[in-house]
Amino acid sequence: MGKKNRGIYLPVIFISIIILINIILIFVDLDPDKIDVSNKLQGFSSEHFFGTDEMGRDYLVRVLYGGRISLIVGVLAMVTSIIIGVIIGLISGYAGGFIDSFFMRTVDVLSAIPWIILVTVFGVVFKRGLISIILVIGFFSWMETARLVRTEVLTLKERDYVKYAKFIGEKNYLIILKHIIINVFPTIITSATSTIAGAIMMESSLSFLGLGVAAPMSSWGSLLQNSQKYLQKAPYMAVIPGILIILTIYSFNKLGNIVKDRMDPMMQRGEINGK
Repeated sequence: MGKKNRGIYLPVIFISIIILINIILIFVDLDPDKIDVSNKLQGFSSEHFFGTDEMGRDYLVRVLYGGRISLIVGVLAMVTSIIIGVIIGLISGYAGGFIDSFFMRTVDVLSAIPWIILVTVFGVVFKRGLISIILVIGFFSWMETARLVRTEVLTLKERDYVKYAKFIGEKNYLIILKHIIINVFPTIITSATSTIAGAIMMESSLSFLGLGVAAPMSSWGSLLQNSQKYLQKAPYMAVIPGILIILTIYSFNKLGNIVKDRMDPMMQRGEINGK
């Protein structure tokens, strides 16, 4: 097996482990908020594999539950972002003209503003909470997806089989469903995986700034934010969630690229072109 194929193992294994752990946590009775002040800021031990935090809570449990929140935010924000981006990209690319110009100028304006400013402003306006952070991230991370989908649609609508469908009077929504979306699917998959990575990064950044999920709920980002006060006494409180954030973002981005590379040859052979 070539070097290119070997690259799939790390992201797939890591993401699979994260998902499996989150499934197991549903059935395991662990309390991430259990306080034991007599054991605060303890290092690694057989009793506490990742040590304890400033309140004596088991840091392994805190990290596991924090990962679940980060993953939930990433997936649901991705779904929100992809739905908006795909709809706008399809309409903009297929309709063209004034509609295309209007949507793309809107995308340009929103893209010109740094995402951290947009998300921070609306994060301050809306009440802190899991639903709020998901919606805020989802509503301000769809622009790149819309651009990518629009670009694909502009090319696809000039294909012979699309022109023929128009010629025989097939309705526009059927043309989009039967001939356009199926061909844009690899782009959507790639965008979805990178959007999950971006959403996790956004949530981590907001939580690091104190604008993320509200206590007692924790995510990897909020664990990082909380660890600032204890970097000298307990550096593991920052290192562990930081490494997990990096590996998760890398894995989703890598997985998206791998999926796109695998699906592109299929597109070229016409296996999923909707003909």
